[in-house]
Amino acid sequence: MSLRSELTALFSAAFAEEGLDPSFGDVAVSQRPELADFQCNGALAASKEAQRSPRDLALAVVGHIDAPGVIRELSIAGPGFINISVTNGALASWVGAMKDDTRLGVEAAAMPKTVIVDYGGPNMSKALHVGHLRAAVIGESIKRLFRFLGHRTIGDIHIGDWGMPVGQLIVELEDRQPGLPYFDPEYDEAVDGPYPAESPVDLDDLSEMYPAITARVQEDPEVAERARRATFELQNGRPGYLALWRHFHDVSVAEQKKDFGALDVEFDVWFGESTVNERLEPMVKRLLADGVARESDGAVIVDVAEPSDKKEFPPLLLTRSDGSYLYSTTDLATIEMRVDDLDMDVALYVVDARQSLHFEQVFRAARRGGIVGDDVHLEHVAFGTVNDAHGKPFRTREGGVLRLGDLIDLVTSAARSRLEEANIASDYDGAERDRIARQVGVAALKFGDLSNHRTTDYVFDIDRFASFEGKTGPYLQYSAVRIKSILRRAFDEGLEPGAVLAPTVDQERALMLQLVRLPEILDRAAKLRAPNVIAEFAYEVATDFSRFYEHCHILNEEDVARQASWLALVATTLDTLLLLVDLLGFEVPDRM
Repeated sequence: MSLRSELTALFSAAFAEEGLDPSFGDVAVSQRPELADFQCNGALAASKEAQRSPRDLALAVVGHIDAPGVIRELSIAGPGFINISVTNGALASWVGAMKDDTRLGVEAAAMPKTVIVDYGGPNMSKALHVGHLRAAVIGESIKRLFRFLGHRTIGDIHIGDWGMPVGQLIVELEDRQPGLPYFDPEYDEAVDGPYPAESPVDLDDLSEMYPAITARVQEDPEVAERARRATFELQNGRPGYLALWRHFHDVSVAEQKKDFGALDVEFDVWFGESTVNERLEPMVKRLLADGVARESDGAVIVDVAEPSDKKEFPPLLLTRSDGSYLYSTTDLATIEMRVDDLDMDVALYVVDARQSLHFEQVFRAARRGGIVGDDVHLEHVAFGTVNDAHGKPFRTREGGVLRLGDLIDLVTSAARSRLEEANIASDYDGAERDRIARQVGVAALKFGDLSNHRTTDYVFDIDRFASFEGKTGPYLQYSAVRIKSILRRAFDEGLEPGAVLAPTVDQERALMLQLVRLPEILDRAAKLRAPNVIAEFAYEVATDFSRFYEHCHILNEEDVARQASWLALVATTLDTLLLLVDLLGFEVPDRM
């Protein structure tokens, strides 16, 4: 239980004493910190039900509160706002408990769930680009958050590796290299030997081939029909196409792992649409037999419209008239697989907001078809776009889509320049300077994204993101490195953290009040699927520590007990910052 939740329990019981719903006793951080630490506004909301004025009700509630060890002062402001100030002793006690707890006072989930975070979502055969950034960064943070909160969390990249784009690439390669054995329908591995072990293309080849074939498909109906037929034959197990698909898949995944790794993004499973291929036919047949799906002009669809809809909801298409499947089919089968094989309780799809209609269709079809029950939560965690200074999607100077690897190089270079300008790490060897530049670059990139609410579009501004001043990732890193330096110097002088004492100065008290908010901050970030809540809190912690450090000269303090208490506060602040930074998905260098 956190300090705020303990206060909420006190006020909930007080409202219950007045015969009212305990939920009116919810306590929040004060919006006027100069007046109080916390506030309870329930008297205003409950006054109508109680048939009493808010102020009279607030007075009655306050009369039930008896917690001298926790509450220093209660006052009523305006029509019935209850202001709450806690004792310095209570603050010290809570910070001391954080210091002694490896989880910093954050309780693990009492009833953990299996949470699948579906993020990344690149298509096979394409190099990762800036359009993949937000899914990767937001999804990674949400995955880390739910895992820390005690849930069994599985991050799944969900590669697009089985649909029409693969059939299109097969056609394009056949036209370029028709002599390859993959295209010979008479080729028999038992007689002619296995297909070549080495891929005939690399990811650069595939990235160049894909826009070429998509243009051809749009211009030439015959090419489009060949691509549809190739897709159908692949999905129905044609050996040569399957062997070629494996090459496409393997070269794509190898390169994508490098780019995601450079961004410190890790997936627990590398499943794709192909993972559920064997489920597609039986699933569609079952939905038809149950009357959930129906045939329409040779295609198979699921009607997902509901009487309460205020706009048209088109049906979900499961198969085309030629019998080929779509990514809507594989998305539905993926839900089935995750329930059957992974015991999924919650699925969070971290995908561009423009896919909202698609996910609503899939989720409705999953429930209508009995693939998930009411106990399984499906949610589209939508996000906006990364834009340039003109509000347009961020691209290269030449107007092309910026590759993710090039973007990482860009922010690393900017970080290196900022380090040189600030004369930071100048006396370290080249390898360490390069490592710090990469860490700072990734922090600049990730914090620059995550400090915005995920649903908003934001402007990519590398100069601002890479700054060591203001609300940036490098500022957090530098703050944490400075704290590490303080603790190292204390250790070298034989000083150690001790018991946390009641605060004696405003800056010390403000930092303590900030730290004890940690459980609520993480809970709110999880409920809202909003890493920006963590980013904002991390900045506030770092800022309050800076004010504390400027006012309290820790290593020169003559009061030994006070000095040990301050060192404990410093260590707890560092642990908190390191946790928050890790949840945001980047690292803090040991030194700068």
